[in-house]
Amino acid sequence: MEHNFHVSSNPHDRAPMTTSRIMQLVVLSLLPATVFGIFNFGLRALLVVIVTVASSVFFEWLYCRLMKKPNTIVDFSAVVTGLLLALNMPASIPLWIPVLGSAFAIIVVKELYGGLGQNFMNPALAARCFLLISFAGRMTNFTTSEKFRGAVDAVSGATPLASLKTNGFAEGSVSLWHLFIGNIQGTIGETSVLFILFGALILLYYKVISPKLPLAYIGSFALFVLLYMMFTNADFSLRYLFTQLFGGGLMFGAWFMATDYVTSPITEKGRIIYGCFLGILTGIFRIFGPSSEGVSYAIIIGNLLVPVIDRYTRPVAFGKGGAKNE
Repeated sequence: MEHNFHVSSNPHDRAPMTTSRIMQLVVLSLLPATVFGIFNFGLRALLVVIVTVASSVFFEWLYCRLMKKPNTIVDFSAVVTGLLLALNMPASIPLWIPVLGSAFAIIVVKELYGGLGQNFMNPALAARCFLLISFAGRMTNFTTSEKFRGAVDAVSGATPLASLKTNGFAEGSVSLWHLFIGNIQGTIGETSVLFILFGALILLYYKVISPKLPLAYIGSFALFVLLYMMFTNADFSLRYLFTQLFGGGLMFGAWFMATDYVTSPITEKGRIIYGCFLGILTGIFRIFGPSSEGVSYAIIIGNLLVPVIDRYTRPVAFGKGGAKNE
């Protein structure tokens, strides 16, 4: 008895996860940090989030319309880009700046290189770096509300990392509890380690990301800080270490930005190497650089090295011996 089977091209095993499903889960994972940021900074933060997300979706729709390409806003990737960019903004930012950042992220970094899956660097981070270079004063203007008084310097508006860089190994003026909960100054989404970890648990539960890359990032950064204190004969200070870990955008960048599918390595070994590289580079930027932060620039530089990491860590194809194709 003959049976005719239709055999399509490989791969034959189809995963239930679609692009839009993955993007929706990323949005869901970002909601805890978003809600806390709005609670912490008020309705102005909500307005920044709405404007940034809406403008990102609009620019993607407009580009597809003008270029006569299929409409891709339904895959939620523009929503993710807009939300990530918004959470990397201070709540006091003039609204035209996130609109400009959305245009840069969607049109210049994403669409001009072929759209989702073709961009060589993270669009939201590239836009943030572009805005930091162009409008440094406005992008680092962190306003102070009553919630911050007693937690940080309410007069200067210094972030915990900026204060730490000024005071060195001094005890500083911010408690680790405030740092962990998020009752500090900073961008809308980076302040609360607790709510960032809630979001990370969502990504891990649904297996959207692997924990290896972010843990390699955070662990190598912590080791770098410990070695720095050891070789500079500085007194060991848990406060200094945990302020570096909890302050700034390290946790947010490690769990939500470095793990971007398109701009991170595809192999397990490559992700660990990539994470360690980001941790060391962030440590160099933070400790030896003029700025107290360094996560955004570290990830952007790391994005450029991903093709090299993939080339030397990909498994050898069956039957190819030990040589890798050029």
